Amino acid sequence: MPTTELILIRHGETDWNRELRFQGHIDVPLNDMGHEQARRLGLRLAGESVQYLVCSDLMRAQQTAAPAAQQLELAIATTVTLREQNFGVVEGMRAEEIQTLHPRAWEDWLQFREDHAMPEGESPRQFHGRIMDALGSIATAHSGRSVLVVTHGGVLDMVWRTARGLGLNGPRQSEIPNAGFNRIRLADASAPDRIEIVDWADTRHLADLPAQPTYDQRRHLKKK
Repeated sequence: MPTTELILIRHGETDWNRELRFQGHIDVPLNDMGHEQARRLGLRLAGESVQYLVCSDLMRAQQTAAPAAQQLELAIATTVTLREQNFGVVEGMRAEEIQTLHPRAWEDWLQFREDHAMPEGESPRQFHGRIMDALGSIATAHSGRSVLVVTHGGVLDMVWRTARGLGLNGPRQSEIPNAGFNRIRLADASAPDRIEIVDWADTRHLADLPAQPTYDQRRHLKKK
């Protein structure tokens, strides 16, 4: 079976990234920095042999994909299956607001358990299943080709954990910068959890831009 290559991109920066808010499924646009990151990413991707481009249907992903689509002369296909994890009632909030308004949910979230979900939200296990199904569908439809996938930080976290055999419990461990370049390979579309990481968190195209906001789940544990 031919190997399928996926170039995975987290969307560019938004104001809510800088404010460290839980974005989830809320449709937040890129800020000025995010648009510049997207422009540079498009130039970085110009030399890639990509045959298909698919992204989350949320605005921040589509705006990030647009310069690359122009460079590669590809249409942008969108899908809800590549959305960020659904954080339910806490979407749009910062950590401090969640602690005040939903203290029990916050304490439970700090356990980082695979079956815990914020109220009306999606657990890591549910999220992981959705993302693995999405990757399998992409690999099946585009077997042996190179596909550009523009998505979200949580999606890339699921990919990293799966590739490294880390499981779904515990805080995020991988570096996932906005508009960073990541390349993986899937040798078998029927087994999308068998992932080979080729490149990860490459930000050379963003090297002279201001430092990005850092989403580090472990910082909350240090405050306990």
